[in-house]
Amino acid sequence: MGPPEPRSPEPRFAVNLSLLLTELPLLERPAAAAAAGFTAVELWWPWPGHPVPEKRRLDALRAALEDAGTRLVGLNFYAGRLPGPDRGALSLPGPESERFRANLGVAADFAASLGCTALNALYGNRVPGIDGKVQDALALDNLVRAARAADRAGAVLLVEALNAVESPRYPVTTAERAAEVVDAVNAASGLDNARLLLDLYHLAMGDADLLATIARWTPMTGHVQIADAPGRGAPGTGLLDFPALLDALGTACYAGWVGLEYKADRTKAFDWLHKTPWAQPL
Repeated sequence: MGPPEPRSPEPRFAVNLSLLLTELPLLERPAAAAAAGFTAVELWWPWPGHPVPEKRRLDALRAALEDAGTRLVGLNFYAGRLPGPDRGALSLPGPESERFRANLGVAADFAASLGCTALNALYGNRVPGIDGKVQDALALDNLVRAARAADRAGAVLLVEALNAVESPRYPVTTAERAAEVVDAVNAASGLDNARLLLDLYHLAMGDADLLATIARWTPMTGHVQIADAPGRGAPGTGLLDFPALLDALGTACYAGWVGLEYKADRTKAFDWLHKTPWAQPL
C-alpha cells in the first residue's frame, strides 16, 4: 500500500452568534459559547442600522469576546437589515452603498483588533428599475474597496452565494457565480485576497451537488458555514449527510473554520456534537 492521501485534520467549529444563543443579549453570547466548549465564534455585523456604531459598543463587544476567551474568526461587513429583508448593501446605489463604504474601515479595524482574518461582504439584492450591469459595476468597485480594507487588516475578503428560494432577488446563487465575482475582484484589486465563503446550507437549497462542489471549489474557499436543509436547523434535523460532507472537506484539505450558522434552541443547540462520534466540537 502507498502512503495515505493527504487530508486536513478534523473540522474546527465556530459558533455563529447572530443565529445561535440569541436568547441571550449579544454581550453574553461569547461566554455562553465558551461554556458550551467552543473557542471560536463568528458574527454578522452586530448593529444592522449602524454601520459606524459608537466606540463604546465596539469596545464592549471586544471586551466580551476577549473575556470569554473566544476568538472571532469571521465577521460580516455592514449588510443592511440582516436579519430582515436585505441581503447586503454593496451593490445598492445611493445611501446603502455609502453606508457600506463608511463601515469598511470600522469593521476591518475591529476585526484586526481581535485577530479575525475573514471578512464577508454580502452582494445585495437586485433593485427594480436599475440595470443589473449598473449594480454589478458598483459591486465590483465596492468589493475592491473591501478587499483593500481586508488586506490592511490582514484578512481575506469572502464572497458568498445565497439561495434563490429565500433570496429571490440576490444575483449570486451558485458557487460558480461567486467564484466569478472572486476572480473579478482579485483581478481588479491585484491583491489576490478574495475567497469563497462556501455555505453548504445555501448551496443545498439551490440543489447543488455538495460533494462535487466541495471537491471543485475548496482550493478557492476561505471559510465554510453549515446548517441542515431544509429548515436551517442543526445537523441531523434535515436531509444533509454531514459525516460525508465533513469528510469531503477533509479529503479536499480544507483546514479553515466551519461556522455553525443554524437556528436552534439554546438548550439543545449543540446536542448533535455530543451524540455524534465523528464530530469534534473544538
